[in-house]
Amino acid sequence: MKALSFIAPKEFRRIDIAAPGKPGPGDALVRVHRVGICGTDISGYLGKMPLFSYPRIPGHELGVEVVAVGPDVSNVQPGDRCSVEPYLNDPNSYASRRGKSNCCEKLQVLGVHCDGGLRPEFLLPARKLHVSRKLSFEQLALVETLAIGCHAVQRAGVQREDTCLIIGAGPIGLATLVFVQLTGAKVIMLDMNDTRLEFCRRAMGVKHTLNPSDKWERDLRDLTDGHLPDVVFDITGSAASMSRSFELIAQGGKVVFVGITTDEVKFRHPILHKPEGTLLCSRNALPADFRFIIDQIESDRIDTRPWITHRAGFEEVIDVFPSYTMPETGVIKAMVEVD
Repeated sequence: MKALSFIAPKEFRRIDIAAPGKPGPGDALVRVHRVGICGTDISGYLGKMPLFSYPRIPGHELGVEVVAVGPDVSNVQPGDRCSVEPYLNDPNSYASRRGKSNCCEKLQVLGVHCDGGLRPEFLLPARKLHVSRKLSFEQLALVETLAIGCHAVQRAGVQREDTCLIIGAGPIGLATLVFVQLTGAKVIMLDMNDTRLEFCRRAMGVKHTLNPSDKWERDLRDLTDGHLPDVVFDITGSAASMSRSFELIAQGGKVVFVGITTDEVKFRHPILHKPEGTLLCSRNALPADFRFIIDQIESDRIDTRPWITHRAGFEEVIDVFPSYTMPETGVIKAMVEVD
């Protein structure tokens, strides 16, 4: 069976692997139809993802079909179309028993710590499958991207009366935007890429966007009546941006780190202490996030049509993948058609 693998940074190859066997107790065999390409995959390709190991078959944003199930599996059956929750946790771990399966001590993320979905079929725990009888495989592959933003907004406890600043208008920033919009809160998008900001205005209905020019802090205060945002989501993974974000919250405000960096994040304590600020980190998502998002898409409360800007077949993705790393190509979400 063919698969696509990052052998090392910037070394993407087609490889031969053994076909999966029959599913054991609690497992399901799935056929992969769509794989979304996200920032983690880009960082893994470039060698900039701190949690990545090589060689690795990438792909964790998945729309799959159930082929077979093992004994004692009742939540899915052959033929079901599913989104995959790619966070393989130990159900008996301390974090999992406390409802924090997203940050389990033994967490293995598909396509990051263990092999992912850029292959025709593979086995995984059936409990990680979320069924929809209405959504397309492309929509199902988008659920994981949306789940990261959904979890971040829930972590922040965003209220309708809040003003939220989202720093970074890539796919995870856009996912965060979707769920801030669902709360009715005011949202401001900040990015250095004018093309992405134009996409936010045109396709996502954002009224307020900022490019960090000389006057952007003054403009931010103008948009918030001088009091600064109540919640700042930093999606960038830039230590400089993350360090600066502490200066941008209102009294009683919150900073939420969604992006991750291996560099030091620095701030002077009074900057956070004076407004009685709160720092939160948001990692992955929870099973309930996946079920909620599927319901929202099925009910037409989330429009997935603007998201997919690029498509590639399984045979061509290695050739086109380097272009996905270039902001000038305008990629929001690239989708690989495995079938």
